[in-house]
Amino acid sequence: MTTIALVDDDENIRASLEILFQSEGYDTRSYPDGATALAALSASPPDLAIFDRARRAVPGDPPIVPGSEEGDRKVVTRGNLTLDPNRHLCAWHGKPVRLTVTEFLLLQALAQRPGYVKTRNQLMDAAYDDSVYVDDRTIDSHVKRIRKKFREVSDDFDMIETLYGAGYRYKEV
Repeated sequence: MTTIALVDDDENIRASLEILFQSEGYDTRSYPDGATALAALSASPPDLAIFDRARRAVPGDPPIVPGSEEGDRKVVTRGNLTLDPNRHLCAWHGKPVRLTVTEFLLLQALAQRPGYVKTRNQLMDAAYDDSVYVDDRTIDSHVKRIRKKFREVSDDFDMIETLYGAGYRYKEV
């Protein structure tokens, strides 16, 4: 049986891919990070390995932002939020908030048009390539983690609103 290794920090993506590949008859192994995967893959190499795109980065290089070239994206400032896509920097009240690439892209999509509702499908399009399959509930998990990370910096963070049955929106400031 062909073995596929999946390496991604997002548990929902790994689970979705495992279900897909196992339904097609493949054996899968899943790893939450590169260090864990490296040790396991060295000991027992799979037939194929699929890595999260942030696993291709070289330490010190700027993060990969789909569809952009270095220096061509403007810093987004919405009230207490600052997003710098060129440097993959996010701050709330001037304090850094560490986001994954996917979380950053989702927040950027919401913050670019405060007050406007973004459906889960629109957010999936903003954060994932067309070739990546994710369940629409994956967006809910990402938004939950984004809120948690911001609340670690400021307990009163409530800028991302859920509109049940419609999607999400960043509050107008």
